[in-house]
Amino acid sequence: MIHQTAVISDKAKIGKNVKVGPFSYIGDNVTLGDDCVLESHVVIKGETTIGQKNHFYQFASIGEDCQDKKYAGEPTRLVIGDNNIFREGCTVHRGTVQDQSLTKIGCHNLIMVNAHIAHDCILGDNIIIANNVAVAGHVHIGDFAILGGACGIHQFCKVGAHAFVGAGAIILRDIPPFVMVGHQAVPQGINSEGLRRRGFSSEAIMAIKRAYKALYRNNNTLAEALQIIKASAQSQTELQPLVSFIENTERGIIR
Repeated sequence: MIHQTAVISDKAKIGKNVKVGPFSYIGDNVTLGDDCVLESHVVIKGETTIGQKNHFYQFASIGEDCQDKKYAGEPTRLVIGDNNIFREGCTVHRGTVQDQSLTKIGCHNLIMVNAHIAHDCILGDNIIIANNVAVAGHVHIGDFAILGGACGIHQFCKVGAHAFVGAGAIILRDIPPFVMVGHQAVPQGINSEGLRRRGFSSEAIMAIKRAYKALYRNNNTLAEALQIIKASAQSQTELQPLVSFIENTERGIIR
């Protein structure tokens, strides 16, 4: 299952039933879980730990040194979960000591062609990142978020769970859970179709819609909207992630 032209360090740990294609490279301190597939010309470096059943397409670069000019060769890590797909030419960099020395990607994510995940990013599960998306350093992305093609996420921003970012958008502030954002980074409702597909009840979706109106449509201040949503969250627990997100935002949310 390992092509004769592949180069694999003696210090790497390779799981069972792993396929490594032509001209791929696996460096020191890489741990690669069972049933992973590397197509041709894949590079995995650094202290990188990868779970099971991940698929890396040609020319993906995983676990490389970050592009932060403060980085001075310190030991940092990349941790990837299970069942992720990394398409052609995507790049994922390790963390920096200025944060937690860690870049982390969860499970069941699809990262498409030429997408970039920078240092110290923390990604959840079931995320879709489309072609040519640029995710800057220290960004956090919640479960089931979708980032449209060629959008850019500014460093230290947070994208909430189930959020949807339109193609070409430039995101400079946090996007709350459930919110859809157009290409001009303007809120455009909630991701109701995605919520239905993921099993949210009609009652829960309606509660999220009311919360969105309180936040964006009813001329409330952020503090006023937060109090309205917190009151609703007492009976609609699906709103609790939205409450926590707003309470903990550091860059401020899109408005």
